[in-house]
Amino acid sequence: MGLKYKIGLPLDTAERALLHHQIILGKPFLKNLYLEWYKIFIDECRKLPPGKIVEIGSGGGFIKESMPDVLTSDILMLPINDLSFSALNMPFDDFSISGLLALNTFHHLSDADLFLSETNRVLKANGKLLMIEPANSIWGRFIYSHFHHEPFYQLGHWQIPLQGPLSGANGALPWIVFIRDENIFIKKYPKLIIEEISYHTPLSYLLSGGVSFKNFVPNTSFSLFKIIDSFLVTISKQLSMFMTIKIKKLK
Repeated sequence: MGLKYKIGLPLDTAERALLHHQIILGKPFLKNLYLEWYKIFIDECRKLPPGKIVEIGSGGGFIKESMPDVLTSDILMLPINDLSFSALNMPFDDFSISGLLALNTFHHLSDADLFLSETNRVLKANGKLLMIEPANSIWGRFIYSHFHHEPFYQLGHWQIPLQGPLSGANGALPWIVFIRDENIFIKKYPKLIIEEISYHTPLSYLLSGGVSFKNFVPNTSFSLFKIIDSFLVTISKQLSMFMTIKIKKLK
């Protein structure tokens, strides 16, 4: 447990995304965590108006196992996804989408402003943008700043250096846009309301090893750490590594 995978594939390639897909499905602990995250989306999508639901940046995920009707998409052309396009220029009509889902995607977008403009354009009234992203908590910031390969730059702006779809990143971007610069967001997008930001998953993702390491704990311990995670969050949101962001489009 805990050994690093020898992947040997460039980060910004379809082959790497497909390998991530295989790794996630092949690690029961990590797969169970993804299922928990997908359940967050499922519960929220029950409240949406009828219509299309699109996952942005699906990558190597497997959301269709939980939500078969969701349109999966990625900037990379992947045979496991339905569509390929940039989230900064979506191929949808105005007011045509009920829900946009994004799992660890927002912090890879090179221009958050363009994405939010597109979100504002394509979402129906009462539609939602639902995201699960890194949390800039005390614990999350420590882990992301010292043990993660992606930058975590709190002084950053709404744009990040344009690199590849995965190599370009700032883990602090969701916090920057929706918390640090909340007043700017409100002024720019008065019809996009931050409905809720909730914190979760202090330990489970870290102990799963993600897509880079093998498990640090046995697969059978997932239920135990799910309970521990829930308990830690009740103590303080500052112990979390992730946050769920719910953005609602007004009429």
